Amino acid sequence: MEMQDISKENERNGEDEGASEPKLDVKPQEEAETEHYAKLESPSEDVYAETFYSEAPLKPRRGKQDEGNTRLYRAACLFLSIVCLVLLLVIIVLGVKLQTGSSLCSEGKETPAVDRNNLPPTCSLEECQHQFPNIQYKSKGCQQCAPGWVPYGRSCYFLSTFRLSWADSQRNCSSSGGSLAVITSQDVQDFLTTKGNLMYWIGLKHTDSNWNWVDKSPLQKSYWTDASAGGDCALLNTESRSKKNWIRANCQSSTYFICHLQM
Repeated sequence: MEMQDISKENERNGEDEGASEPKLDVKPQEEAETEHYAKLESPSEDVYAETFYSEAPLKPRRGKQDEGNTRLYRAACLFLSIVCLVLLLVIIVLGVKLQTGSSLCSEGKETPAVDRNNLPPTCSLEECQHQFPNIQYKSKGCQQCAPGWVPYGRSCYFLSTFRLSWADSQRNCSSSGGSLAVITSQDVQDFLTTKGNLMYWIGLKHTDSNWNWVDKSPLQKSYWTDASAGGDCALLNTESRSKKNWIRANCQSSTYFICHLQM
């Protein structure tokens, strides 16, 4: 009887102790891991808030570098523009010089012409060399044939339209820098014969028993006609064939003349 009461009392005491102590909630390992991953997949708003407000957002640091590159590009563009402008000016200046230099001695002083209208522009050798230092000149002057003058080879010829004596004709030709025509080749003889249609003084005169040209050179080849009259000066009769069309005439006679200007 007493033993039964003690056992019952012990059971009661054990129930009271169990009620007073908290019971541990033990979960299986798989269920615990599932909850852990769920928390990681859906973090709480507090985590985002802490992350956002904990540090200020990073600002880009390339502003100064971009600004420096922009200034460099602008400076390069300005430099290239200046170079292009300088090259353009150089091209324009060279073009103007080439255009003005196409006619030699265009700024040379003019000399009196045969008839004061047909005037070949002439210049001294020093003036030509000063204007065109890279050109080597073989003659004593440089010029171009003026209107009314006929070019042939390296010479200009003027066939007058008025008459003078032989001496006056020579002075008129020399006033323009030339002389009466000197014919030393068959080509020049044929050329002047075809260009004229009258009788012209040429630069051949009989002095000291010899026929000499006005440039002091002796006569080498002649084209006298068979029936030549007397006289000490030579005429070119362009109405005859070029092989025999020189005529001796009185130097005081007035007739047309041919001037020769060597280029």
